[in-house]
Amino acid sequence: MRHKRAGRKLGVTTKHRKSMFRNMVTDLFRFDRIKTTDMKAKELRRIAEKMITLAKEGTLHKRRQAAAYIRDNDVLKKLFDVIAPKFKDRPGGYTRIIKLGFRKGDNTAVSVIELVEEDYKPAKKKKAKTSKASAKKEQPKTAQAAAKEKPKARSSKKESAEELGLIEEGKEAAGAVESENGKSADETKALGSEQDLKASGTEQGTESGSEPGAEAGGEAKKED
Repeated sequence: MRHKRAGRKLGVTTKHRKSMFRNMVTDLFRFDRIKTTDMKAKELRRIAEKMITLAKEGTLHKRRQAAAYIRDNDVLKKLFDVIAPKFKDRPGGYTRIIKLGFRKGDNTAVSVIELVEEDYKPAKKKKAKTSKASAKKEQPKTAQAAAKEKPKARSSKKESAEELGLIEEGKEAAGAVESENGKSADETKALGSEQDLKASGTEQGTESGSEPGAEAGGEAKKED
């Protein structure tokens, strides 16, 4: 089994495969698009995007690494001066493969590989969804806030008594008792004041009655 063995052999020798992809990468950067089989296009994409990544850094060392694979100086200059600046802001995906169908004769899938020409527009970042743990943490808080906002629950006995009208009758009876108590207190105050007035009148009468009796007694003694 071919585990961890990347790359396609394409039924040719190693020397043939290397020279073929070197020529294909050179033509891709020269003409910006080429037509080939589907398998060759997928393998060519890996090599072409590596070359563009080297060209984006633009150092002398990276230029020499790219020149070891691309032997045409004009294409190498175009890669570093024209193609790389165009993909400066793009983080990857510099090529596109378009499938054309099947070739007559051997019925092989044919595709076109080309460089992407559209300007890169970064996608807007979506708001992160709240996780289940954070949602669970928020639920007790909302429950506590709702409990604080809610009025105090009444007892079932009081509610049933209010429905039957017993509490209102009790309140009315209590009010009547209080009013009667107030009236009786007023009456006792009035009676007390009347008694005080009578007592004061009797005291004044006794004082005035004793004085004329004494004067009469004195006159009688003088006559004798």
